[in-house]
Amino acid sequence: MQLSLDQATGLCRMAALGAGANEENAQSLAASIVAAEAEGLVAVGLSHFIDYLEAIEAGRIDGNADPVITRPALAVYLSDARGGLAHTGFDRTIEDLAKAAKLFGVAIFSQKNAYTCGALGYFTGRLAAHGLVSFAATNGPAVLAGSGSVKPVYCTNPMSFAAPSADGSPLVIDQSSSATAFVNIRKAAEEGSKIPEGWALDATGNPTTDPAAAMKGAMLAFGGQRGANIALMVEVLAAGLSGANWSLDAPWFTGGPDSPGTGLFVLAVEPKLLDPDFEQRMRDQLDRLRRRYGVHVPGRARAEAAEKAVARGINAPKAVIQRISEFAERYSA
Repeated sequence: MQLSLDQATGLCRMAALGAGANEENAQSLAASIVAAEAEGLVAVGLSHFIDYLEAIEAGRIDGNADPVITRPALAVYLSDARGGLAHTGFDRTIEDLAKAAKLFGVAIFSQKNAYTCGALGYFTGRLAAHGLVSFAATNGPAVLAGSGSVKPVYCTNPMSFAAPSADGSPLVIDQSSSATAFVNIRKAAEEGSKIPEGWALDATGNPTTDPAAAMKGAMLAFGGQRGANIALMVEVLAAGLSGANWSLDAPWFTGGPDSPGTGLFVLAVEPKLLDPDFEQRMRDQLDRLRRRYGVHVPGRARAEAAEKAVARGINAPKAVIQRISEFAERYSA
């Protein structure tokens, strides 16, 4: 089914309200989901939105949570999501965070007690739109084996990096510490297809290409020990600094009544204080890498997809739209 961005945003907002969210949370969630879908990130777009709706309905997300944001230092913002969404506290803070980064050179947003945040590049990309270089890290329930382990101890523990570029789309790197995202394994299990070797282990610790067995076992980090070390680094930044649940202690995000209580770490840097010509130099460097050396520049395809979506809208499976509409109808009623 084809929807304009306004139609998709309105439908998602109504669905979140129908599931039990308040207006602020519904708007924050709808904006993030539609942005992911528009950028072609369908695994964390409308299909993943159903996970959020069911979590609000079940109480894993407090749809009426009112984040508590404190400022222990002039360039540091702490958010307690209080069992709600990861997006709402950041939405409340982003303008002040950007102003602080421009004033002091750097600023930090750290959050605990939230549901999983979906596309992490949504956070860094918005800071790039403010002219800031940023880095983000987040965690979730344990699905990834650590270095030397065959049992899950970390989440996929994604990280994202973004940097503005003069007169062009920003560089946006958004990747997990695992060989793939968990939603890709879940999708393969739903479709009954195999997964590539090197993605996961089964419950006995043996390599598997069966996604159902992988979901009972553990995912593998990219690059072996190096990737697992990065997952640990992300865990410390996201959960350690914020006081959020370690992945080992986080309840599962699609079952039960409890929030996973995850953490989010965002660092924003004002590059113009270091080099006034940073954005122009970024554009020249990215153009050189892409045109002369054939380098894939992350973020470019997302920006192009989002631009096309403004004019053409988005296409989503009928079953997904129908499921979202069921929640929206509750609000309408």
